[in-house]
Amino acid sequence: DSHGNGENLLIEKLPVKVTVVRSWPRPLMMMQGIDETFDGAIFLGYHTGTSNSEGVRAHTISSARLAEVRLNGSPVSEAVINAAIAGHFNVPIIMVSGDDAVVRETRSALGDVEGAIVKWSYGFHSARTLTPVAAYSLIREGVKKAIARIKDFKPFKLKTPVQLDVRFKNYRPAEVLAYLPIVERTDSHSIKYSGKDMVEVSKFIQFITTYEPGLEP
Repeated sequence: DSHGNGENLLIEKLPVKVTVVRSWPRPLMMMQGIDETFDGAIFLGYHTGTSNSEGVRAHTISSARLAEVRLNGSPVSEAVINAAIAGHFNVPIIMVSGDDAVVRETRSALGDVEGAIVKWSYGFHSARTLTPVAAYSLIREGVKKAIARIKDFKPFKLKTPVQLDVRFKNYRPAEVLAYLPIVERTDSHSIKYSGKDMVEVSKFIQFITTYEPGLEP
């Protein structure tokens, strides 16, 4: 469960064999729990990245805090970040669901993954959408198609070490994070960090988007 507080799914309605990762923080963020034993990953309910002018609720990780996220110099969405984490474990992404913009964006970055378009974006807050029942059916068929051609998909891998660039919407995070010797401040609102792999980068992103000095148990 990776939306908001990570406690949205009605777990009592899920099949008994399902296990759910809930709440925050997590070292691998939305991909917590993944390892080399998985044959593929499916992204449900995704949106475009913060650098994309199209898509409903386009943002990357935090709509309130982050203006842009780059990996190895390229702007990335949550789908690409999560695909890179999965790729670290040699797991391919086989399907994405969401609006028309995120399906286009994800295919542009990851290749011909299956896509289930359940709404069509008119703007940041507006869309034409299917009903839930119609969306369930479309997603179910998309999953079947993806699994049927699972051997067509390849893991998404980034060259290592991985360079992370983050631009904040406010200047203070960049100023304070630059006190750390592992962080370089590249302009008033931006920082740069280099991780040996996507696991390190994931942990760093989770840190900068979660840590607050006043945190209590």
